[in-house]
Amino acid sequence: MKRFADSAADFVLAVERVFGAKPRVLDGSRAVKVGDLKLQLEAGERELWLIECHGVLEHRLGMVKVNGSIEAALRRAKEVAADV
Repeated sequence: MKRFADSAADFVLAVERVFGAKPRVLDGSRAVKVGDLKLQLEAGERELWLIECHGVLEHRLGMVKVNGSIEAALRRAKEVAADV
């Protein structure tokens, strides 16, 4: 029996736990928006991109590798966003 791990399955709930705010879900739960920060899973849920949004303009701030726990990657992303 094969088991599949879908890190995106817990993504929205983990964003709420880590950032302490209810995120706006975009793009079928692969991307969420918290304030002016968009968090987007890419590359088969192995990359978490931090994107600053101002209206329709977007600026990629950085990327965090997702190795295992999505929550750990989100905590790192929160640190990266605070440093920018």
